[in-house]
Amino acid sequence: MLALRIEALRESLTRLGRFNPEVARARLRAQFHPAWMQHLVLGGERVGYFTVEPREGELRLHHLYLAPAAQGQGIGAWVIDKLKARGLPISLAALRESRANDFYRRHGFRAVEEQDFDIEYRWEPIA
Repeated sequence: MLALRIEALRESLTRLGRFNPEVARARLRAQFHPAWMQHLVLGGERVGYFTVEPREGELRLHHLYLAPAAQGQGIGAWVIDKLKARGLPISLAALRESRANDFYRRHGFRAVEEQDFDIEYRWEPIA
């Protein structure tokens, strides 16, 4: 999982001058709970994973990583659609200047807070 996370983030982190495998390992360890994880498999091969923390009245998407070769095939959109179908607000953070920001905005997430390195997003179901 760490290798996949690093592969998915390397380009963005390198562009920002923040690529550090040890920091990536520590962040994954701090936010990872096996019960919240789902593997993404395509053609018998794991191409990504995501973790969703159930919170009181909302979901927190901590990780959604796809191998670069699996990006742009609708897999991430499928994950977001499945989460939205639960009918709960969804929050997440995306690395500034990452292509993930465009992805989340296209899927109806709005920026609610900008931090030094991340942008916090939120999606609310239509009442």
